[in-house]
Amino acid sequence: MADAIAEALAQYRAEGYAVLRGFFAPAEVAAMAAAFDRHWKIGMAHRASWRHGNLFYRQGRDARLGKILRLVQWPAYVDPVLEGARRDPRWLKLLEPLIGPDIKQIINQLHWKPPGAVAAEFAYHQDVRFRRPRAAYRDLAHSYVQTGIAIDRHVPDSGAMRLLPGSHRMGEREVAGSGAVLDQAMAEERLNEAGIDPAGLVDLALEPGDVALWNLYTIHGSGPNRTRADRRFYLNGYVRAADCDRGEWAFRASAPAPLGDPVLVHYEDLFARPEPHYVE
Repeated sequence: MADAIAEALAQYRAEGYAVLRGFFAPAEVAAMAAAFDRHWKIGMAHRASWRHGNLFYRQGRDARLGKILRLVQWPAYVDPVLEGARRDPRWLKLLEPLIGPDIKQIINQLHWKPPGAVAAEFAYHQDVRFRRPRAAYRDLAHSYVQTGIAIDRHVPDSGAMRLLPGSHRMGEREVAGSGAVLDQAMAEERLNEAGIDPAGLVDLALEPGDVALWNLYTIHGSGPNRTRADRRFYLNGYVRAADCDRGEWAFRASAPAPLGDPVLVHYEDLFARPEPHYVE
């Protein structure tokens, strides 16, 4: 595993992304898959998108399936399996060489692409667009690492990520327009309009238990799920603590840090309106 980690880190630095195969064992993936199933049932039982503090179930509408659950933010507050996975000590072998031993977390999300879903695309974008307010984040090109754990097989037909190797060196580019990324189709013409050649795009093919990591500036997107199987992805975004004024702790001095009372991450009204409520 040490050699595989070294190769992944070298690829990440050179190309802005990498994949580490079999990072989580089948039994661990099965436990996370069961957690996804639990949260799907909870989210779908609500009449609309629902928030309780940082925990947020975001629904969507699909032309074929009707109501679907697009994502859950910060399920780790209420799910021990997902809480343990986000601060698993094995992450440190990947993260410490990149961002050090004191690490906060600003992304903890479950993403679904249900079988046959056509309204589950993500337009090409860079994750840097979501780092707001910008003053709360520093040295973004070097202080932040986005990760994803494949719960199912990720292939082009199931909506695997497509990304542009080396695009992390382009700086911040507007490729998704002003609308929400998850409400737009993955369209190569948007890259052409931005003066970016899409010919180098690659599919991020993953098997259950594989981990992907990518840079905040790496251009990526994902298409619809045309298969009869789920395509689920557990996202965790980590940042060097000294360069971030927000976020939950994941590791302090190389030691896993459990969640306590919610702190400010993205939900600006966390302390003004922390109670459970629907988001229409």
